Amino acid sequence: MKLGKFEIYPVLDGFLRIDGGTMFGRAPKEIWKKNNRADKKNRILLALRCLLIKTKNHNILIDTGVGNKLKEKLSLRFAIDRKIDLKKSLALHGLEPKDIDIVINTHLHFDHCGGNTEIENGKIVPAFPQAKYLIQKGEWLHAFSGNSLDKASYLEENFLPLKDYGLVNFIEGDVNEIEPGITLIKTGGHTEDHQIVKIEDDGKVVFYLADLVPTASHLNYPYIMAFDLEPLETLRKKMELLPKIAKNHSLIIFEHEPKFSAGFIEIKNTKIQISKAFLNL
Repeated sequence: MKLGKFEIYPVLDGFLRIDGGTMFGRAPKEIWKKNNRADKKNRILLALRCLLIKTKNHNILIDTGVGNKLKEKLSLRFAIDRKIDLKKSLALHGLEPKDIDIVINTHLHFDHCGGNTEIENGKIVPAFPQAKYLIQKGEWLHAFSGNSLDKASYLEENFLPLKDYGLVNFIEGDVNEIEPGITLIKTGGHTEDHQIVKIEDDGKVVFYLADLVPTASHLNYPYIMAFDLEPLETLRKKMELLPKIAKNHSLIIFEHEPKFSAGFIEIKNTKIQISKAFLNL
């Protein structure tokens, strides 16, 4: 998809399944199951959708999926399906891992940064060896905090080796423009330093909302994941951003929505819903 001087392409690292109850928090299954079918283990299907941005000077990748380093026990627990993986997805756009200049991590949970690194000759190395990895400093510090609520979501092999290779660039502050038209916005909510990405040019705007609004179902304000450390902040940010996105006719890329990759939204009788969905861009 052309967006002014940019080209943007959703790229998949496959799919996984996560317990539906944790994905929808306080919302009862009788409501969320209508659009999110659960398997016998109560897990719903989720995409691992990253985003490729081609600019005049850089190839930028937002998030890196789950990668291929998960132990078999975890792969089975989350029913990881990588028949389509990130490398294959990038190859469809004529790119190899060495062609990526910048990797943006929205946060450091294993399903968003697992593809940061890979195993080569028994050693964990950067999967994108020429890239700068942009990570919120507070998120990095939290990953090592040992917080009992979410420490299982942080696997050090996904990000710690990057520092040894000098590839980590820490981001601080609420708003950071990494180049004209591409802005990182710290939202908090899911994690204290969770960030989203805004891409803007030629009067058009695209948002990659990551785990602020992981699926189209999460457009519903009360649908907030049990994983969120700051659920009230998630709610506040959704109520602040989503009406503006609808009013300005901005496009949303959904990181975990399994049925389609992106969509425009509208508000009807206070309900936020998809007005037009796109399987591909």
